[in-house]
Amino acid sequence: MFRKILIANRGEIACRVIKTARRLGIRTVAVYSEADARALHVRMADEAHLIGPAPAAQSYIDIDRVMAAVRASGAEAVHPGYGFLSENPRFAAALAAEGVAFIGPPASAVEAMGDKITSKRIAAQAGVSTVPGHMDLIADAEEAVRIAQGIGYPVMIKASAGGGGKGMRIAWSDAEAREGFQASKNEAQASFGDDRIFIEKFVDQPRHIEIQVLADRHGNTVYLHERECSIQRRNQKVVEEAPSPFLDPDTRRAMGEQACALARAVGYESAGTVEFIVDGARNFYFLEMNTRLQVEHPVTELITGIDLVEQMIRVAAGEPLPFTQGEIPLNGWAVESRLYAEDPYRKFLPSTGRLTRYRPPAEGPQGDAVIRNDTGVTEGGEISRFYDPMIAKLCAWAPTRGQAIDAMSQALDSFEVEGIGHNLPFLSAVMEHPRFREGAITTAFIAEEWPEGFKGVQLPATEVRRVAAAAVAMHRVAEIRRARIGGRLDNHERKVGSDWVVQVGDDPHRVSILAEPGGADVTFEDGTLLRVEGPWTPGQPLAALTVDGRPLVLKVQKATGGFRLRTRGADLRVHVRTPREAELAALMPVKAPPDTSKALLCPMPGLLTRVLVAEGEEVEEGQALATVEAMKMENTLKAERPGRVRALKAREGETLAVDQVILEFA
Repeated sequence: MFRKILIANRGEIACRVIKTARRLGIRTVAVYSEADARALHVRMADEAHLIGPAPAAQSYIDIDRVMAAVRASGAEAVHPGYGFLSENPRFAAALAAEGVAFIGPPASAVEAMGDKITSKRIAAQAGVSTVPGHMDLIADAEEAVRIAQGIGYPVMIKASAGGGGKGMRIAWSDAEAREGFQASKNEAQASFGDDRIFIEKFVDQPRHIEIQVLADRHGNTVYLHERECSIQRRNQKVVEEAPSPFLDPDTRRAMGEQACALARAVGYESAGTVEFIVDGARNFYFLEMNTRLQVEHPVTELITGIDLVEQMIRVAAGEPLPFTQGEIPLNGWAVESRLYAEDPYRKFLPSTGRLTRYRPPAEGPQGDAVIRNDTGVTEGGEISRFYDPMIAKLCAWAPTRGQAIDAMSQALDSFEVEGIGHNLPFLSAVMEHPRFREGAITTAFIAEEWPEGFKGVQLPATEVRRVAAAAVAMHRVAEIRRARIGGRLDNHERKVGSDWVVQVGDDPHRVSILAEPGGADVTFEDGTLLRVEGPWTPGQPLAALTVDGRPLVLKVQKATGGFRLRTRGADLRVHVRTPREAELAALMPVKAPPDTSKALLCPMPGLLTRVLVAEGEEVEEGQALATVEAMKMENTLKAERPGRVRALKAREGETLAVDQVILEFA
């Protein structure tokens, strides 16, 4: 076994590898850029080495800089995590030349499977079902259009060296094929240093299901069941679960056997993932093989009890797998939600800034469930524009799928994140969506259910009443506290009123409250009575209550005359007033929002890479106006209506803040 390993990565995956290495008694070495000098993975490791400036191209994916840290540290092995150099055969070869073990597959397997075109040819030769497409390289946008026409729309345009949703576009027309080809090339070059592109048929209404494989150098290859990864946005996975609610045992076995056949065909060792697209009849087609640990590996670990990082380390050290195919359990259900620094109310655009509050839910057993949170940040940390926007991976395990989803919903409600835009409300919305709970999902789920973008969650009337009851009970506690501080109450008097009007958004409720030490009874004007129980002290940002016999977790912020309350993806402004105050409030005028219709605003912090129009130019609805690069993704900003450009307010190459004006219309 190794005595010291270096983790050639950052963030949550570096922290994840360090945890297993520490349990195995292995010393760890972190590498970090200037932007990550105070990062969690740096603090967790036994030693750390600076490898360059913030841009990944000058630090984390600079092979020479990483190799210098390997030599300086004396590490015997390197775990690459995922992304960065994890699927770079030149890095694996450089380590081999130094006599340092690569905790991953052989360089030949990385090279064969890292190129999507080559991997599909090998898969077909190994008897793996593949998607129809054009596997040769494509010279330019016009050739891409001709190929797409030949295959038949819709098509998927992909970067050959791609992964993680980068360099991928779906095209439904010639125009989209031209635009998607160029955008994919640009993203591929920026993310992987390789702009080769290919095109394949896009299977409509598909599921994305992947098989986890493990192989050692002694000829043993097994699969650890499947993960359902169909909840995606812009080809980036958002929610994963294991097992899939769609597969039957026969399909699971067939997919697993084909995945193992492919692994054997390339002499695979270590952990890897074979990704398939599955149609409604359970026909499955090979997409790609990821020759590394997957982001979503925790759900597999939760249903099998197998530590994949440990097995990767042991395989790299020459040990055989300690189990056979028949000994791998499939126990319960696990769900993973990816917490991203992105604003769901702004079309999921990246968000940067400081985490002024970061309090994940408690990990470990929670009744019949288990909660796990893989993260690489801490409160006070900075989310920069240089790296992937993922903050954490929240996982919930339970005996059944329904129980796992319920546990995830409560854990999301308990997750406190402030200071940046984040997708917690959207993740909660997915968990509560009837179609998701039924398991009736495809990779088009998000686009179909939120075609105009995410606007927040409207709670059912019964849930609004539960929130209203909780709000008036909390308001009463706060009023008593204020009265005591002001000297207006002693410990025996209760002169705070019992009649209130609770307004949740635009929905007022007349209620009366009767409280005693064990809780409070809130009665609505139609006679409905809801019991509110649970401790809450004014100033606490989280209220874990029981309302009407069911748990209700609220994120709480004090506001004038009430609260801002967030639960199950809903963000609610709640006023609690006396009946007279409510009468007067109804007479107050509503302030109109500012008019920004004549300006193009930067929707996220990022780099303005191109301005595509000039002052005085007439533009049409849908015309591309500018591109902004943030967190390795290129975002094209388009005109929402016809108009004329009056003035340009920003220059190419300028770093922009959110809502900064790029141009103005006449």
